Amino acid sequence: MLKQIEGSKAMAEGIALCRPEVICAYPITPQTHIVEGLGDLVKDGSLTNCEFINVESEFAALSVAIGASAAGARAYTATASQGLLFMMEAVYNAAGLGLPIVMTLGNRAIGAPINIWNDHSDAMAVRDAGWLQLFAETNQEAVDLHIQAFRIAEELSMPVMVNVDGFILTHAVERVDIPDQATVDAFLPPFEPMQVLDPDEPASIGAMVGPEAFTEVKYLAHYKQTQALRLITKVAGEYRSRFGRDSGGLIRTYRTQDADTIVVAMGSVCGTIKDTIDEMREEGYPIGLVTLISYRPFPSAALRNALAGAKDIVVVEKAISVGMGGPLAIDVDEALRNLPHAPQLHSAVAGLGGRPILKASLHRLFREAVVQPWEGTQFLDLNVRVVGREIHRSAKTRRSGPTAEALLRQLAAEEREAAEKGRA
Repeated sequence: MLKQIEGSKAMAEGIALCRPEVICAYPITPQTHIVEGLGDLVKDGSLTNCEFINVESEFAALSVAIGASAAGARAYTATASQGLLFMMEAVYNAAGLGLPIVMTLGNRAIGAPINIWNDHSDAMAVRDAGWLQLFAETNQEAVDLHIQAFRIAEELSMPVMVNVDGFILTHAVERVDIPDQATVDAFLPPFEPMQVLDPDEPASIGAMVGPEAFTEVKYLAHYKQTQALRLITKVAGEYRSRFGRDSGGLIRTYRTQDADTIVVAMGSVCGTIKDTIDEMREEGYPIGLVTLISYRPFPSAALRNALAGAKDIVVVEKAISVGMGGPLAIDVDEALRNLPHAPQLHSAVAGLGGRPILKASLHRLFREAVVQPWEGTQFLDLNVRVVGREIHRSAKTRRSGPTAEALLRQLAAEEREAAEKGRA
């Protein structure tokens, strides 16, 4: 059914169609509307046979989901940013125990300084925890990925994190096709847990494992991630056949067949990149896009095949591995190393803390990659003047203190100077 609906509410309706039996809820912006929407569906009887549990923290939310999943229930929760960090121990535990929990991550910057807007810092902080990580470009894909996520999680017995850009997707109102219950039921079979809670036969999980077996446990977790590469593709194909939409999978290409320059990106920014590519194509630039949907497991082989014919690769990402560069660019670079004639890689970090990523800025970036390549990581639309002043000030005074406050004072001073010039 087509609806004009807020992204979070659409995701809530899609998740409800998967018939979760336990939903653990704790509010944190920007995912709160998702669990609120699910709470409404439980309360009004639209979602039956589901226990909606309000917990006291994000750590408790995932801990309760772990207990529910281990006891044999289909479990779901959601979080964002600092909430994800607060549940960090449980994030690793869920993956280590191989529990098929689905969690929505409303992607948001991590402080300090405090910032509630979108980037991918939170997802990157747990990229090595053992969860599958899928990234949605649109709200339609966000709904579709959640339905696929339960299927993938339960077939592999491992947790799946569906990443949706905070505010850009979660709070956007647009047209979304919400599937009907019968079609989802035909695609997603009832949950058949590997174990169920049986008071007559008590069992423990998460037992101590020493050096004699820990390596093997981690190898098997890695092996399941590699198996997920095939399953994600298979499930996306079945979803397309049943629902009539090409949604999910490992990667998606856009105008790459004859492209000399190919952009690699994840999430909602790919829509803006496509518009920029269309404009540059009209001007004669052979440029295309590869959208990554699966970030973990990382689709190295599929990416190599998609990028093999390009001369230049521009990775645009919303995260920074401080002291190293863009984490996605590092992974792309690793994937390309086995090519006999690897394209030149250009790394660009953009949109941190919700800074708008404008088509005009992307035009400049993509042209620069061709005519004036850069080394290292470029920060799109960086205020070089303010950064330079702060570097000069800190080198001169050599006093410790919060960088953010110093930058804000400089920006305020610039605004006052501009206002005074305007009055003059």
